[in-house]
Formats: sequence, structure tokens, C-alpha cells
Amino acid sequence: MTLAFDGSSIDGSSYSYVVGLAQDAPSWLDTLVRDWSTYGLGLFAVLMLLGWWQARHHSARAALTALMVPAVVVVAYGVNSVLKLLVREDRPCHSMRVRTLEACPAPGDWSFPSNHAVVAAAAAVALLLVSRRLGTVALVAACAMAAARVWVGAHYPHDVVAGVLVGTLIARTLTAFLARASDPLAERLTHSRLRALLVPA
Repeated sequence: MTLAFDGSSIDGSSYSYVVGLAQDAPSWLDTLVRDWSTYGLGLFAVLMLLGWWQARHHSARAALTALMVPAVVVVAYGVNSVLKLLVREDRPCHSMRVRTLEACPAPGDWSFPSNHAVVAAAAAVALLLVSRRLGTVALVAACAMAAARVWVGAHYPHDVVAGVLVGTLIARTLTAFLARASDPLAERLTHSRLRALLVPA
């Protein structure tokens, strides 16, 4: 049997309060939040695509920066997966035996930090370097995703807060590093077969 950390002592009461609100909320609201929790990450993919498309018409460097956003998100997800294995916090729906909107994941699908929150935050922070407008939309969406993951019962509040912090830290670190290499790399790629990715035909 795998021993897992029980995070209910941190903010279990807050989690129970939010889950209780969800149980008493109108069904249309629960459906909206549940659908957002399940499919909302797709919006970030759309925003990344829009950011790249717009950046191609600005400069090769901007387009390269936009292309780096998905890579930043993948790295953030990978780092967070390692953190999950190190902390091994059980899902609140296992520790607290509450009724939740979302089906309780199987044991071993660890809760801390939230993957959804990490991915959303990393995408939003990286997108801010591509487009302030798209990045701002992504930031609002990331906050909504973090809240939704608690509402549907998938995570404690501290799971999503930590996820936002991890995603933000990784995105800021990677984008600062990549920015230093973007100018020479963009110049090189514009004279290669990948030119179409950086500038309009």
C-alpha cells in the first residue's frame, strides 16, 4: 500500500466549504464550471496559436518567442510531474470522502501541485511576452481554471495556488533564458527552411 500525504490539515475546511457551495449551486453553473475544468486548457492552445499567427506579422523574433510558449508549457508540466511524485499528496476526494462534481481520480494520481494550474499559469505568463492582450486573457483564464479545479473537487486550494506559483516561476525563468538566445536564433532560422514559421510567405 502506498503511503500518501494527507493535505486536509492545511486547508481541508476551505476545500469542504467550496465543494459544499458547488453542491448547492444551480446545475447550469456546475455544468459550466465542470466543462471549463475538463476542456478549458484548449483555450490556452488557441491563444498560443493566435499569438504565433500575430507575431509572424510583427517580426521573426516575436514569432520565435511565440513558438517557445508551448515548449515552456511542456517543461513546466514535466517539472510539476516530478514534484507530484516527490510530494505524493493524496487527492482530497480520497482523504476527506466528500461528494464532488468531478469523478475522484484513482489512488496514485497525486494532487499537489495542480497540473491544470501549472499549465495554465505557465502559458499565461509566457504569452504575456508575445501579446499583452492575449496574455491578459490567459491570466484571467488561468485564475478561472485554478478556481474551477477546487470547485469540482479535484484539488485543495493550496494545490492550485502552488500550481500557479510553479507555473509562473518556471515560465519566467525559461522565458528570460530564451530571450537572450532569440535574436541570433531568429536570424539563423529566417535563412532556413523554417522561415515560413517566422515570417509571412
